[in-house]
Amino acid sequence: MLEKIDLSKTIDKREYKDKIKEQSERLGELQRKLKDANIPVSIVFEGMGASGKGTQINHLIQALDPRGFDVYANDKSSKEERMRPFLWRFWTKLPAQGRIALFDRSWYRQVTMERFDGKIEACAIEGAYKDIQSFERQLTDDGMVIIKLFLYISKKEQKDRFQKLESSKSTSWRVSLDDWRRNKEYDRFLGICEEMLENTDMDYAPWTIIEATDKDYAAVKIMTHVADRLEEAYHLRLIRGERKEKEVPIRTKEYQNGVLSGVDLTKTLTKEEYKREIDVLQERLDELHSQIYLLKIPVVLGFEGWDAAGKGGAIRRLTSHLDPRGYKVYPTSAPNDLERVHHYLWRFWNHMPKSGHIAIFDRTWYGRVLVERVEGFCSENQWKQAYQEINEMENHIGNAGAVVLKFWIHIDKDEQERRFKARQENPQKQWKITEEDWRNREKWDEYEEAVNEMLVRTSTTYAPWIVVEGNCKYYARVKILKTVVEALEAKIKESKKNP
Repeated sequence: MLEKIDLSKTIDKREYKDKIKEQSERLGELQRKLKDANIPVSIVFEGMGASGKGTQINHLIQALDPRGFDVYANDKSSKEERMRPFLWRFWTKLPAQGRIALFDRSWYRQVTMERFDGKIEACAIEGAYKDIQSFERQLTDDGMVIIKLFLYISKKEQKDRFQKLESSKSTSWRVSLDDWRRNKEYDRFLGICEEMLENTDMDYAPWTIIEATDKDYAAVKIMTHVADRLEEAYHLRLIRGERKEKEVPIRTKEYQNGVLSGVDLTKTLTKEEYKREIDVLQERLDELHSQIYLLKIPVVLGFEGWDAAGKGGAIRRLTSHLDPRGYKVYPTSAPNDLERVHHYLWRFWNHMPKSGHIAIFDRTWYGRVLVERVEGFCSENQWKQAYQEINEMENHIGNAGAVVLKFWIHIDKDEQERRFKARQENPQKQWKITEEDWRNREKWDEYEEAVNEMLVRTSTTYAPWIVVEGNCKYYARVKILKTVVEALEAKIKESKKNP
């Protein structure tokens, strides 16, 4: 594909000046329109070394209001970034609605430069492509515009530019030994880039090749293409009218008599049995916590369940013996103003643990297919596509070496009512019960159907659901600790076997 690109394209100075002025005015106007329409934009600059990515980014942003964009230069990942899944560093930089993010190199570094350097195994390449495809699809499904530009120059042109940069003290630092190695093995690196382009040129996030020998020509093409894409996105939003899809009442009964109907809620433990088992498990978990830190194993634990099911109590018993420097609990409530203008998974990606640490979520990203589904806070299409998006996120985290466990603490309706009333009668616990809790009981059947579908669609080998029989709090707490201990022991054994 790339060998067929004509790199001799040029533009004369007069035409360049006219085009730049025209497209600059157009881009400024489109930036204001996209801000008003709450459309986020990510512009990715990839390409050959010395192809002018920095220069072209600078050209582009001259036309934009600096209050509405951010530029990210993504060189080699930092120590902090290497301790997390590779997409984490990009999820955390995604633009809010109405803003623009420009990436000088991006999530493609892993399948280009790191692949060339042998830092990613050949068997992991296909998985990396799938992760990138799902990442971009999730963002565009949520309304983001992704513009991907690949700046292309010849081997000779690259060599000439490297030599020119090295000839000046003020710019010589910009050329590294790695740059010269990629020039020496230009054809191999070009082949890697070509494979990347072929595998990630998707209709929802297509690549545009920029002939970058003539920097003026490249600047005009980039500005024109970006303006065209933004204008197209704005008109599509107008056509859709930003209207929500008309919701159809959920009538499917496919999951009504599902997983929850088979849960034995009579399971129980005496106080003596509970005390004996919980002490042993908590001490063992403390030992395992030290081991996962040394082996750099990240752990993600998610807790869902009915109101008053005992999530908070279970989390307290889980963490009581752990070093507080090695874990963090994230209580999840309704999204705030900043979270609402990002993809719904954005706020959870911001809290994913680094290697050797534990993240515990008291309610999770499954709100998308539970409360948002039942209460109508998202469209039917949105919660239906969330099953795949969540599975892909958890798969990416699992592939990065994390233990991912999700607990649904199940109680019956009568037990919930008893606990609600007990809270109301206890002055120290009245704050735990709200009118919304009572109102949610009226939608028990709808929530139960949503839970059943969630459990079926998102319980995987890499991130299983554990349904916890919760009518007896003693039994529930012991089961949760046992499950975590067994999962960590298995992961530690695997890590020692395959260091």
